[in-house]
Amino acid sequence: MTAEPACILTLTCKDGVGIVAAVSGVLADRGGFILDSQQYADLETGRFFMRVVFQAAGGRTLPPIETLRAAMMPVAERFGFDWSLTAMDDAPRAVVAVSRGLHCLADLLLRQSAGTLGMRIAAVVGNHDVGRELTEWHGIPFHHLPVTDDTRAAQEADIQRVMAEAGADYLILARYMQVLSPDLTRALAGRCINIHHSFLPGFKGAKPYHRAHERGVKLIGATAHFVTEDLDEGPIIEQAVERVDHRASVEDLIHTGRDIEAQVLARAVDWTGRRRVLLNGQRTVVFR
Repeated sequence: MTAEPACILTLTCKDGVGIVAAVSGVLADRGGFILDSQQYADLETGRFFMRVVFQAAGGRTLPPIETLRAAMMPVAERFGFDWSLTAMDDAPRAVVAVSRGLHCLADLLLRQSAGTLGMRIAAVVGNHDVGRELTEWHGIPFHHLPVTDDTRAAQEADIQRVMAEAGADYLILARYMQVLSPDLTRALAGRCINIHHSFLPGFKGAKPYHRAHERGVKLIGATAHFVTEDLDEGPIIEQAVERVDHRASVEDLIHTGRDIEAQVLARAVDWTGRRRVLLNGQRTVVFR
């Protein structure tokens, strides 16, 4: 027997009494059976965050998603929700941007092929053409969009065009070695995810692993975050580290770092696609 399709409700609002009860009441009145519910009240900011997964109860069928949204609207207006209600299988679409390093792109494409990625990669753009063969092997269109300082505005307009044509809400920077303009950053606020090695800001600039090796680092790591105008300082989604020691060469550090980058970016993309990540000012709430 096929399971009834599930829905995901996410919301943020000013904290107050009765939010959970009101939401649960609307779902119960429409035959919604809650499979998973997570809440967080930030006492510092006075904000409330919630993610609910539900499906039809007892062999019933849920109303259409538009009907559910209309039913939730009075509660949303009452509490001032910033909210979303979607079908669980309605994965958001993304465009991935790459440069020469393809380890993060390869990992994302493999996870998508295995059906374990919460977003749907609709297209790949690259300021170099090296990612074309890998991308097209997976049946996904690749767009070569070279860029210079003089052509940046036109190239970024092309990126936005590709996103629009692909129906993509998100831009994933999979080791895309270009700094986005403030205009594009603002246009994609909360919808652009980047990955960087967690040596930053201590080892900014060229050859960070070489410089880290010179300093004898003992931890290799990576950070996935939303892109803001403050370079590599946006709200953090996920981080991971792995310990190294004095025996590690520069090549060892690079190999370890690339593995962690791929894993951390994949988690950030997957969790965001599954509506597990909610922005909380300069931070995030991640319902794992």
